[in-house]
Parts: sequence; C-alpha cells; structure tokens
Amino acid sequence: MTLFSVLDRSPVRRVGGPARALRDTVAFARDIERLGYHRFWVSEHHGVPGVAGSAPTVLAAAVAGATGRIRVGTGGVMLPNHRPLVVAEQFGVLEALHPGRIDMGLGRSVGFTAGVREALGHGKEAAEDFGAQIRELLGFFTGEHAFPGVHAYPAEGLRVPPFLLATGSGADLAAELGLPLVIAPVRGERALAEAVTRYREGFRPSEWAREPYVVVSTAIAVADSAADARLLLVSEAWATVYSRSHGVFPPLSPPAEILAMPMTGRERARLEETLDGQISGTPAEVADRVGSLVSATGADEVLATTAAHDQSARLDSFAALAELAGLRGIVVSGIAG
Repeated sequence: MTLFSVLDRSPVRRVGGPARALRDTVAFARDIERLGYHRFWVSEHHGVPGVAGSAPTVLAAAVAGATGRIRVGTGGVMLPNHRPLVVAEQFGVLEALHPGRIDMGLGRSVGFTAGVREALGHGKEAAEDFGAQIRELLGFFTGEHAFPGVHAYPAEGLRVPPFLLATGSGADLAAELGLPLVIAPVRGERALAEAVTRYREGFRPSEWAREPYVVVSTAIAVADSAADARLLLVSEAWATVYSRSHGVFPPLSPPAEILAMPMTGRERARLEETLDGQISGTPAEVADRVGSLVSATGADEVLATTAAHDQSARLDSFAALAELAGLRGIVVSGIAG
C-alpha cells in the first residue's frame, strides 16, 4: 500500500507575514492529521521573504505538540548548515518528547544566496562533505563516532528514522548508506524512474533500513475543474520563476493577479514549464497521474505539497487527495494498495 504524506514550507502570503505563516502551518498540520495522512514535514529556508520556516526542528516541535497521531519531521534539515552533534541533540529532544512520531529528513543544500551562506558560515563547498556529515550525525545516535567522551544526550541510544533528500546522483548516496530516499521529479519522470532504479539496485541494508524505501515528493492540486486545480499552483510556481530572475523568493500573491501582470516571454515560458511539471486536475485526472507516477517508480510513499494562496482551496485539495488515496475509505484508480 502506498502511503500519503504532506510537506509544508510555511509560505508567507502578502497579508499576515511570517508569524501568521507559522501559525497557519501548525493549524494546517491538525487538519492534515484529521484527513488521515501518514506524515507532516516542515522545511528549512534562510533569508527567504516568501518562506517563514527557517528553524525546522523548532517548528516540528510545535507541530508535534499540537497533534497526537501523525508522524512529524523535516523535509529537511540542511545538514551542511549545521554541526551534526547539534542536529543529533535536537532530534533526540524531539524523539524524547514525542516517542515514535519523529522523522529526520536530511538535505545537502546550502544558503540560497552568497550573503546567506556567509551569514551561516558555510560556503557551497560544505555540501561536498554531505556523506561524511550524515555518517557523523548517525554515529551520535549509535555512539560510534570519532569524538571520545562525547555523548549526544538524549539522542544516544535512540533511533530516529533518517531520510535522505536527494536528486539525481544523490540517490546513490542514499543507497550506499542504506537510508530511505526522498526524491522529486525535477528533471522529469523518466530521470526520476532511472534514479530510483539505480537506488534500489545499489541499496546496501543498514541498521536504519533493511530494504530500499522510496518517497516521491511532488506538488499536487485537485479541484472540480482542471483549470481551478492548475490555478492553485500558480502562486508558488510564479514565486519560483521570479526567484530565478531576481534571486528572491517573494511572498505568495493571488493567482489571478499574477496571470494578469506583464511578464517577459521567458518568464511566461518558465511559468508554464513549472506548472506542466506538477500534478493538477480533476479527481480522475489526478488519480491517473499519481497512479502512473507510483507505477513508474514503485514509490512506497507520496509526499505532496501545495503552497496555494487560497488556504481554504488548498485544504479542499488535500481532502480530495485523501479520498483518492483511500485515506478516508475511498479508493480511486488503484492509487492505494
């Protein structure tokens, strides 16, 4: 059976600001738990006007405290920005407070701009040691590390499930370390399927995972019409396009306003390309596309994200996806199972 989970990046909307965005994330997590999803993850971004989630373990603690069943984690903590000992301690605290509910998603991205990287004290080269950083981090849980007399309390002896966020060749590292893989179809579904196949073929069992485990992350929007569903994705898609041209990911704007604004031909083409690479449509259309994605990758889990400007419509979309996935007792087009 394919599991369904949710990633929320705490998007900032023009009205409300970052504090409102963080409170919305916690409230959204309660709604997602009620709908029957398996996990709720938060992300890490620094110096980004359109994203409030800069401290994922702190936000995960708030989410876990506000919910009661759903697994809570990070998608992810960007390990090159931190010392592994501190990350181990943070997740140890989370697991001690919420035993059996915490996930440790780990990524290798560094700061979005040169200024942010300088402020963090880590340049682009920090990502080159990602494999060694993960080994060091996991060693603080097992007690097998290179620092005599150091104990990462309360992490030592605990087992917080680690997940490696990767694209392309990053899947090879997850296979080598024997870790569950979280991967997105950023270069198309064919490249995604090839990376997943390579991961499964090269997987080495570890104490963290005896078998390969694949989580496919993608934007998904469901509505009564294909046009309305696509409209839900416009705000974040435009913010992504804008960031490529201006180096700033802005707060989300209403989609109708975005589509009416003047754009260069290149910007409009990039917007359409971004939207075409995401999954949106009527329930039947989304069931077909998600079913095809799961079939092509053999995904054990789908991690859905939708950063719509209209939060009510976003919740309706996730409710519809829950029904498609059988989370509410309804199964369409064989997505579940």
